[in-house]
Amino acid sequence: MDAAHPVDSARNDVVGTPVSAPVFVIGEEEPGDVAAREALLDRAMGQNRKRKSSEKLRRGRLPARGLALVARASDDTLVGTVRLWNVTLGEGGCDALLLGPLAVEPERKGEGIGSALMLEAIARARVLGHAAIVLVGDPEYYARFGFSAEKTGNLVMPGPFEKRRLLALELVPAALDGASGIISASEAIDAGSSRSRIRAAA
Repeated sequence: MDAAHPVDSARNDVVGTPVSAPVFVIGEEEPGDVAAREALLDRAMGQNRKRKSSEKLRRGRLPARGLALVARASDDTLVGTVRLWNVTLGEGGCDALLLGPLAVEPERKGEGIGSALMLEAIARARVLGHAAIVLVGDPEYYARFGFSAEKTGNLVMPGPFEKRRLLALELVPAALDGASGIISASEAIDAGSSRSRIRAAA
């Protein structure tokens, strides 16, 4: 899969070949993006974003390999971000991905950046062989990507959450059949991991 895809926001789709004057480009996050990503998240989600239950599953860990994506404007400014994380659904349950946070520069909302990031993240997760994606978000927004609460009724986040907002998407049919229990982080960073890698996951 290509490292980056130009996106024409007028058509609001990801395309595989260059278009004239792309409004933004989707690609993998780079080490130098950390400060810009964190500033964007603060602007888009507020200073209380790190108190959310999902943060407990991300803290001190790296995103799933190949699944930390950003949207860049034509001047290389970061205008969107999404990351996915390895989790386990219940004790002894199946492996899945936790999606989030998804954020777009407030001044660029309505240009299709969030949708493009979602579609690219789902496509990459499928190609990489992951079975399912879970997230906590508004059903009214994420339903367009196939997410629902149909199979999350017996799953629990490690902290306060709204049941109706715990959503999932199966990438492999029946992957979430019988899923139950507390969602927990998997593949935690080793204690010997370098400080720079830990900063990159913050």
